[in-house]
Amino acid sequence: MPDPPIVLDIGPFGRPYAVVLWLLLASFVLRVLGQVIVVVRHPRWLPPMKEWYSGLLSYPLLLPIQILFIVVMTLMTLGVASEAGAFGAPRPVLGAWLVWLSYVYAGGMVARFIVWLRRPPERRRAWIPIIFHVVLAAFLWVFGSWHLQGV
Repeated sequence: MPDPPIVLDIGPFGRPYAVVLWLLLASFVLRVLGQVIVVVRHPRWLPPMKEWYSGLLSYPLLLPIQILFIVVMTLMTLGVASEAGAFGAPRPVLGAWLVWLSYVYAGGMVARFIVWLRRPPERRRAWIPIIFHVVLAAFLWVFGSWHLQGV
C-alpha cells in the first residue's frame, strides 16, 4: 500500500502569514526572472537593464545572491506554512529584531527613492531595485510578525 501524501499541518496563525510570504516570494522570483530575461533576450516589452540593476554588485555576483535569497525565503515560507523546522518555531526575540530591521530597511528605500526622484530625469537609473528592496523589507516584516504572533 502506498504511503499517504504528506500534508502540512497549518496552525491557526500560519496560513495567512504563509500566503503573504508566498506572494512576496513569487514577486521577487518574477523580478529575478525578468532581469535574467532582459540580460539574455533584451525584449522590448520589459524595461532595459539600466532600470533593473543599480550596479552596486556585478551581475555575475548578484544573480547567485538572488538565487540564494530565493532558496532561503522558500525555506522560511515553508517553515511558517508548516510551523515546523528551523524557520517554523516562533521566536519572539527574533521576530522583534526582524520587524525592527524591516522598518530600517524600508526606510532606507524610501530615502533612496527620494534621492532618485530629486535627480534630473536623464540621470535616473534603477527604479526596479528600489521597489523590490521594499518587497524584501515586507517579507522580513511579515516573517518577523509571524514570530511575534501569540506574544
